[in-house]
Amino acid sequence: MRLLLLLLFSATTCLAQQRANIIYIMSDDHDADAISAYNKNLIKTPNIDRIANEGMKFTNAFVGNSICSPSRATLLTGLHSHKNGVKNNRDRFDSSRLTMPKILQQAGYQTAVIGKWHLHSYPTGFDYWKILPGQGLYANPRLIEMNGDTITQQGYATDVITDETIKWLEQRDKSKPFVLLLHHKAPHRYFFPALKHLEEYHKKNFPEPITLYVDTINKGSAWHIQTMSILRDMELCSDLKIDPAYLMDIPEYKPDSTQIIYYNAILNRVPLNQRTRYKEIYAERGKLLRNLKPKGNELLKYKYQWYMQDYLACIASIDENIGRILDYLDQKNLTNNTAVIYTSDQGFYIGENGWFDKRFAYDVSMQTPLLIKWPGNIKPGSINNTMTQNIDNAPTILDIAGIKPPEWMDGISIKPILTGTQKTLKRKYLYYHYYEFVKDHTVIPHVAIRSNRYKLIYFYTVNEWELYDLQNDPNEQKNLIKEKDHQKIFAKLKKELILLRIKYDDHETAGELN
Repeated sequence: MRLLLLLLFSATTCLAQQRANIIYIMSDDHDADAISAYNKNLIKTPNIDRIANEGMKFTNAFVGNSICSPSRATLLTGLHSHKNGVKNNRDRFDSSRLTMPKILQQAGYQTAVIGKWHLHSYPTGFDYWKILPGQGLYANPRLIEMNGDTITQQGYATDVITDETIKWLEQRDKSKPFVLLLHHKAPHRYFFPALKHLEEYHKKNFPEPITLYVDTINKGSAWHIQTMSILRDMELCSDLKIDPAYLMDIPEYKPDSTQIIYYNAILNRVPLNQRTRYKEIYAERGKLLRNLKPKGNELLKYKYQWYMQDYLACIASIDENIGRILDYLDQKNLTNNTAVIYTSDQGFYIGENGWFDKRFAYDVSMQTPLLIKWPGNIKPGSINNTMTQNIDNAPTILDIAGIKPPEWMDGISIKPILTGTQKTLKRKYLYYHYYEFVKDHTVIPHVAIRSNRYKLIYFYTVNEWELYDLQNDPNEQKNLIKEKDHQKIFAKLKKELILLRIKYDDHETAGELN
C-alpha cells in the first residue's frame, strides 16, 4: 500500500511538472522606455532584460483602457472594460463572475495573487492571496490576508511583495502546477524609491524627450483640459518629495496643507536610521528652488529631472527583485518548466508632451511592455512586432496551461506566436475606450481605433476627432483630421471603429457613433 501511494504521488508530481507553471509579473505604470531591453538611454534593467534575452519581446503591445483597475479586470476576464464591469478606478469588480484563475483552478492548477489588487472586492479563484489595500504604500506597506486581517509589514513594498512571493513558492503544494500573479505597486505615483536606489539616481541627469517643451496652442480640447502637466500639475512636496520647509516663504512654490501632511506622513513611515538621509536629499532640491527660483521651462527642466530620478529609482528596485524571482526559479530547478511574463498595467508619460500619468489613447500610455520567456517553447532573443492587447493576456495564460480559452473572451491567445507557429495575429485593428473624467487628471473620455499605421481618436463629449499617421508621426503631434488627402482614411477608420463597437458589443454613449 505504501509503495502504491508513493507511485501515485510520483505520477502526480510528474504530471504537474509536465504542465507549465506560469508567473505573471505586472508592475504599475511602468513605461516600456524605462526598460533597457526597449530603450538603453534611461536605465539599465538587466533582470527584466533577461526575460527578453531568454524569450520574446513584443514591440507593439497595448491596453484597451489605460488606467489601473480596468487593466486588472481585463487580465482576469480577457474582456474589454464595458464587458468586465470595471470602466474606471472607482468601479467594484464582481468577484462572483467566471475568471481566468477560476478556470485554472477547475483544471487542477494552484493559483495565487500577491501584491496590488485595486479592484474593491476580495480576490476569488485563488488558492492563496495577499494584497495591498487600494494603491498601497511604499514604506512599511499594509497587506490584507485571506482571513480579512490587515497587517503592516516592515520594509520597502517591492521587497516585501517579493518576500511574500518567495514564501508562497516555498510553501505551495508542489504536487500541482501553479499560476502566480505577482503585482508590484511600483512605480506608481507618488514615487518613493528605496533609499539605496535614491542614493544612486538622485545624482543622475537624464535626456529630455523631444516633446518635453511642446507648444500646445493649436492642439484640441483634450490637451488643454488635461491636468497631467509636469510643470503645472506635478506637486513639489507630494509628487517630488521636496522638503516644504524651504518653500514656505516663496508664494509660487508654497505647498498647501495637504501636500505637507502627505510629505510628513511618508517620511514618518521610514525607519529613523534612513529618514535623516531621505530628508537631506529632499532638502537639496528645496535649497536649489529657494536659491534659483526657476520659472517656466527652467522650472520644468528641474522638475522633469527630479521626477525621472524618483521614477527610475523605483524601477531599479523592481528589476532587482525580479532578479530574485528568476534566481529562485534557477535554484529550485523550476526555470525550464515555468513561463515568466513581464508587463505593466499600461504605459506612462515620462515627460513626453511635458506630461506624467497615462489614460490617453496616444501610444505613450496605450502601449505597454510585454516580455515572455518559456524555455523550450520560445526561441531566445525573439522580437515580435504584431499588435497585441491586454485582452489577450487571459487567453494566453490559459493556452500556455493547456486549457482552451473560452469563446466569450474578447482576447486572442498569442501562444502560437510564442511557439513560432504563427508570426502575426489576424486582427487588423485594436479598440480603445477610456471613460474616467475626474479632477486629478481630467482626461476627456474617448474611443479610438489603432491599425499598424494609423490611429483615429474620438473625444465624444466634446465632439472632436484626431487622426495620426504613426509611421510619419510616431509622437502623434500632427492631427490630420482636416487634411484633404486624409479624408478617405478618416472615413475608413471611422467605419471600422463603428464595426469594432458592434463586434465588442459596446453600447456606451459615444456621440455621433451611436
